[in-house]
Amino acid sequence: MKLQQRKTRLRAAALGALAVSGALVLTACGSDNNSGSTGGTGTKTNAASDVKCDGAKGQLRASGSSAQKNAMDLWAKGYMAACPGVDINYKSSSSGEGIVAFNQGTVGYAGSDSPLKPAEVADSKKVCTGGQGIDLPMVGGPIAVGYHLEGVDNLVLDAPTLAKIFSAKIKTWDDPAIKKLNPGAKLPSKAIQPFHRAEDSGTTENLSKYLTAAAPGDWKYPVGKSWPAPGGQAAAGSAGVSQQVKQVDGSIGYFELSYATSQKISTVKIDTGASAPVEATSDNASKAIAAAKVVGTGSDLSLKLDYTTKADGAYPIVLVTYEIVCDKGNKSDTLGTVKSFLNYTASDEGQKQLSTAGYAPIPTEINAKVRKTLATIS
Repeated sequence: MKLQQRKTRLRAAALGALAVSGALVLTACGSDNNSGSTGGTGTKTNAASDVKCDGAKGQLRASGSSAQKNAMDLWAKGYMAACPGVDINYKSSSSGEGIVAFNQGTVGYAGSDSPLKPAEVADSKKVCTGGQGIDLPMVGGPIAVGYHLEGVDNLVLDAPTLAKIFSAKIKTWDDPAIKKLNPGAKLPSKAIQPFHRAEDSGTTENLSKYLTAAAPGDWKYPVGKSWPAPGGQAAAGSAGVSQQVKQVDGSIGYFELSYATSQKISTVKIDTGASAPVEATSDNASKAIAAAKVVGTGSDLSLKLDYTTKADGAYPIVLVTYEIVCDKGNKSDTLGTVKSFLNYTASDEGQKQLSTAGYAPIPTEINAKVRKTLATIS
């Protein structure tokens, strides 16, 4: 009897230790680390079947757009499980910082929510020996306009109203323009607290492109990565903006849908002139991105988006994140890993994973061009 009791106690202790271990793993998985290794937290992940590890080795450092952070996290975990000994280290900062790092030669590739400018292409020639930086569209998705307004869980806005809110011309939630778009809502006489990105950001640039195209009479600020309008408060990265919106009653801000989804932040439906206001979803963003045209030349695959679409179910505030690589002159010690990893992210399997994380896959015909271009980089 004593022997049986001792076995029972030992079994209970072992199960308790296992439970504690499991809790620690879950805690580690739930942390939001915006820098360092995207997949090195010890999380056990099934290896991705579309990975070809040929030529991949060592550590691949990359940085840039915070918009694609959650996608990179997802991809890196599957890739590193399939390619032991390879470490994908994506530092989430901003598109502007990523391009600077790329043109300084400190990363193997950069992520940006907008294509390279002519001056940035010129700078890239200093590190791309015999070549230049090119844009490869990899991640699509909606820019959600998130808000926190107690008592209001269904909000519709249009481009002119958004332009006035983000330029501090509309200051309270019970403004007549907002009331007109939301006749059934109980809008409080509360100050609107808009939040925008503190650093240069492709997300900011894409929002500005949308407002410029869809509300030209109310948004007369230059399009660029830095926030151009007066008023509002700044926060660092999409994570910082979404955290402020989550915490502050009366707030509004913009960030990728994955941040709204993960933090359960309400998002604005956009009145585009279609038959019904359009919600920020992966499927609705895909309908808008499907109309994009390739405008890049040579190996560059930069796209032109239609921000003024009135198609039913097409969410107009979208972005495409590009991976920036050299067409020629990539560093020999990282070239194999860059090609291997980005071929996986552009694979059918890699793209299918985007919808589960609140992103939109790149249209199939454009994605095929990305894979074809990756085969030629050197």
